[in-house]
Amino acid sequence: MKSIVLREIKSFFGSPIGYLVIAIFLIINGLFLWVFEGEYNILNTGFSDLTPFFTLAPWILIFLIPAVTMRSFSDEKKQGTLELLLTKPLSIWQIVNGKFLGALLLIVMAIIPTFIYVFVIYNLGMPEGNIDMGSTIGSYFGLLFLIAAYSAIGIFTSTLSDNQIVAFIVAVFLCFFFYFGFEGLASVVPNVSSIIASLGMQDHFKSMSRGVLDTRDILYFTSITVVFLSFTVYNLKSFKS
Repeated sequence: MKSIVLREIKSFFGSPIGYLVIAIFLIINGLFLWVFEGEYNILNTGFSDLTPFFTLAPWILIFLIPAVTMRSFSDEKKQGTLELLLTKPLSIWQIVNGKFLGALLLIVMAIIPTFIYVFVIYNLGMPEGNIDMGSTIGSYFGLLFLIAAYSAIGIFTSTLSDNQIVAFIVAVFLCFFFYFGFEGLASVVPNVSSIIASLGMQDHFKSMSRGVLDTRDILYFTSITVVFLSFTVYNLKSFKS
């Protein structure tokens, strides 16, 4: 599996994809958080916290992660190398996990530079250091679990077609639905709104952003990730047979 992860990382940074993903994520966040006027501008909020970043990041990642994962298996199918990959002395689960971890590590690399935001907010606070670290750490953990779920969805959709654009569109739709769709449905059916909302990622991400790492939230994101990776394995087994 390690060889698959390294192969994915090398392929990302052997082309402009890896650099573009990191640059686009940081530039878009930087512009909205520090330059553009609006509700996401941290300097205009009057509060020393990173709530605008953790509100904005999931929406950017809805498009960015599918752009990374769309080529995972669809490109293998298109080039005819998927059959060769499946004949390697690795189980299908190891191959899928290798692809998944490769994409996950790339997005985590894009997140790491944002730690400088914490340093800046820490120093801008009045008094200095007036920042809710518990909420910030919880939000970063929530973002990590969200990235894992998005990546699993993207890896799954890449097995549906040898067309990367199709894989990208389906992944964006599924990520959007699981993050925002249930919140939308909850507003339509107010009688059971809390139950419907709890089925979506946004509700659990917000819960973790409060600084409380509830096992229910961790179990939710872990389940979504495992389910979509299982779907990926099933699709590859069908292709192999």
